[in-house]
Amino acid sequence: MMKKEQFEIDLVYLWVDGNDPQWQAKKAALTNQPYDNSEANSKARYINNDELKYALRSAEKYVPWIRQIFIVTDNQKPDWLNTDNPKIKVIDHKEIIPAEALPCFNSSVIEYFIHKIPGLSEHFLFANDDMFFNDFLQPDFFFTEEGLPIVRLKRKFFGKWHNRLELLFKDLGQYAKMLMDSSILVEQKFGKHYSSVPHHNIDAYRKSDYKNAVEDVFNEQVKKSQVNHIRTYGDLHRSAFTYYSLAINHAVLKHVTRSESSRILVSRHDFQKYLDQNKPKLFCLNDDQRVKDERREKIKPFLEHLFPLKSAFEK
Repeated sequence: MMKKEQFEIDLVYLWVDGNDPQWQAKKAALTNQPYDNSEANSKARYINNDELKYALRSAEKYVPWIRQIFIVTDNQKPDWLNTDNPKIKVIDHKEIIPAEALPCFNSSVIEYFIHKIPGLSEHFLFANDDMFFNDFLQPDFFFTEEGLPIVRLKRKFFGKWHNRLELLFKDLGQYAKMLMDSSILVEQKFGKHYSSVPHHNIDAYRKSDYKNAVEDVFNEQVKKSQVNHIRTYGDLHRSAFTYYSLAINHAVLKHVTRSESSRILVSRHDFQKYLDQNKPKLFCLNDDQRVKDERREKIKPFLEHLFPLKSAFEK
């Protein structure tokens, strides 16, 4: 078993408060696009349901060995966050994202630059604020003894679709299209095909490989995508970095089970029932364009019941 003293591991979250009027004005001024029901620009992509508070409670409870927690934001800060806690650091977009990509409302683009976080450890975990730890975990759940990331993929196969006409159409769905494009790109560059998809949960990376992927291997695609201030068809997705790490044997593949990682759909799942059935070690409470506000109202009471104790990261 890998000892936690073997190397330091940090945790990175992306966070935005889409309820903030100043942030809304900034987005409207740049994009001239109000929220709509699209996958790329729905309310779900930016709304703040206070998930981060409970994500941090879950981290404090279940992975106390995390060295540092970085919260990447756009000139925002949760009003409940205790920034005096030495384990917490808020990173503004301007600190890591090039000026030409700002302001940025595209999570895929923000993710290109997380390796630039000052002081980020070589081994780190990456999460969105709707992803939670749900069991006591050790570093060897995420990294091998040698320090290689354990990549969890779902057995949902693309197949080698790049020879089929479906690729010419957008009705595949933007997120699925980005994953498939990543798989195709890695096959073209390295001759290895990965048809299983990421588990949409907390992922492990090595900073050196992530940096190399962004600044060398996929630099052309990064440069092309980073000017897209909101999510756009054709954007490079960080799943390419995951497939790349596998292709060069700098990561270990594991096909994920629901008891390891579960995705709870806010639009239709009974949150507690789904959790009780699968007992996952990680879960994502996934809001999307299909979710109605009355369903969102169930999020905070559920999380408060699950993680009732205030963490040291709160005022």
